[in-house]
Amino acid sequence: MSEQLRLALRQHPAAVTVVTAAGPVGLTVSSFGSVSMQPPLVGLWIGTGASAYPALSVADRFAVHLLHADQTSLADLFARTNADRFGRDTRWESDVDGLPNLLDSPVRLRCRTVRRVGVGDHILLIGDPVAIEHQAPPRPLLRFQGRYTSVA
Repeated sequence: MSEQLRLALRQHPAAVTVVTAAGPVGLTVSSFGSVSMQPPLVGLWIGTGASAYPALSVADRFAVHLLHADQTSLADLFARTNADRFGRDTRWESDVDGLPNLLDSPVRLRCRTVRRVGVGDHILLIGDPVAIEHQAPPRPLLRFQGRYTSVA
């Protein structure tokens, strides 16, 4: 049933994001979305086996970076295990909270952690966006049928 679910969910397009926290740590996440508008809350799912899980499972703040269609290499870098995610190939700087800010991301939500809910082999990390920076992205980066794609 697990493999059937995986195949079914590949038919659901999802925005590609990179989530970062102090450390610096970060990972690519495509299970991100709005949880509530009143109060404004966002949520994302993180596997307990992810390399950034130990830091994100206790972080009081995190940042979500929505990627644009030309950032597939950045998404791949943050998806790889044991990669130098914050090396010289990544344009980033620490913000006032010590969170890594990916400088080329068209949308960034700086969030205060509100709740963590353990479910199966993942946690749902819920955050209050305390600051939102955005510019019009050329085209969003999406994941669909196991590949990157975009819409105009």
